[in-house]
Amino acid sequence: SAGDFRCLGVLLATGAQPKMAGFRGEEKFRGRGVSYCATCDGAFFRGRTVAVVGGGDVALEDAIYLARTCEKVYLIHRRDSLRGAMVSQEELKSLPSVEILYDHVVTEICGEDMVEKLRIKNVKTEEEKDLEVAGIFIAVGIHPNTDLLQSLVTVGEDGYIPAGETGETDTPGIYVAGDIRKKPLRQVVTAVADGANAAVSAGNYCNRFRKQS
Repeated sequence: SAGDFRCLGVLLATGAQPKMAGFRGEEKFRGRGVSYCATCDGAFFRGRTVAVVGGGDVALEDAIYLARTCEKVYLIHRRDSLRGAMVSQEELKSLPSVEILYDHVVTEICGEDMVEKLRIKNVKTEEEKDLEVAGIFIAVGIHPNTDLLQSLVTVGEDGYIPAGETGETDTPGIYVAGDIRKKPLRQVVTAVADGANAAVSAGNYCNRFRKQS
């Protein structure tokens, strides 16, 4: 422990981390073909073949985004139907460069220095085959780092903290910013905006507190 600190306000920005899928080779190739953010890393795979793993809204949006610049996009989903919004499903299925592999799971990510191929398995037939890809985007969920904050502020069932644009929580003096705040879009630009808003709001709170005391 670093000790106890006394303060008038606190700004929490503990972030979130992508959930790992647990494939063999996933840890080895992180940053070398394994990515968890299509908008962050998609440009590195322009004109190449990639795979997206998942069946929810994020996975569908990632596949649609990647299809704009990649030669081929495989969407790998363990079930026989997708879970994402129907409008996204319809758009995805209309894209000629996208191939959806239902009832499949990745069993291993292979390569030497970079990702070169995936070993996938059909969960119904147990048939295995290899897919040659330059990258794999894993979209199986995000875990906000709020487990230790449960006793300080209200945390939603999804793990995110409800707070408005000011970052103000339901605990006076505590503000949040970045990926732990409940909001529709989580990117660097929204985290930076959160930080600016919350910092100003926390500063104003501290000034009011000083004037009252």
